[in-house]
Amino acid sequence: MSKKAHISETPATYLLRAHGIVFTEHPYDYVEHGGAQHSAQALGLDPYTVVKTLVMQDQDSQPLLVLMHGNRTVSTKNLARQIGAKSVQPCTPDVANRHSGYLVGGTSPFGTRRAMPVYIEASILDLPRIIINGGRRGYLVGIAPQVCVQLLSAKPVQCALAQ
Repeated sequence: MSKKAHISETPATYLLRAHGIVFTEHPYDYVEHGGAQHSAQALGLDPYTVVKTLVMQDQDSQPLLVLMHGNRTVSTKNLARQIGAKSVQPCTPDVANRHSGYLVGGTSPFGTRRAMPVYIEASILDLPRIIINGGRRGYLVGIAPQVCVQLLSAKPVQCALAQ
């Protein structure tokens, strides 16, 4: 029996497998409000390579996803300017859960409940591999960052602020 047999499929892993995407699995002990910094530390990874999935909304409450380095924050002003929105702000956890179909802390950009535009910090695409949420709290997957562009039509943006 393989080591990963205990991890059940999520909408994210189902989508990745359906598209023939090879990924590695990285379970860890989830901590409430620990974020990407905690998961990186728990897995012994550089938080720059751990990508967080943020559910945000524009001035019309239209949802969008932002993929950002685990040790960076999003400049919502820069993001809004680049995507042609008047403003962008994070969704509240209950709204984020409703849009994505995932619980905050376990949000994957893959297999979301509703299709949303996806924006990826451009420098993420320069990394050879990223670790991103696999659709469950305490569960990350390792993929090539270009998968986000291929499967999600993620558009590169430059909106990172150092944390």
